[in-house]
Amino acid sequence: MDRTRVVVRCADCRFEATHERLRTAREDLADHEADTGHAVDWRIESLSPGVERAGEDAGVCGRPGCVNADSPLVDPDVPDR
Repeated sequence: MDRTRVVVRCADCRFEATHERLRTAREDLADHEADTGHAVDWRIESLSPGVERAGEDAGVCGRPGCVNADSPLVDPDVPDR
């Protein structure tokens, strides 16, 4: 099974790290920026299949008309804004 893969890279030095969880990637990014003052970039290279499906079923930001209404991940009782 594919896992989430997040790469954190610093544009100002050679710092680079790969994480399997968004949380640890964000913590690593915040720590490096706080310690050095550098601007760190990050990229999500892959996601677990469940996260990908949730994103596809929700559509673009969950806008009406862009969702998979048949998905068990979409709550049909949420009112439109």
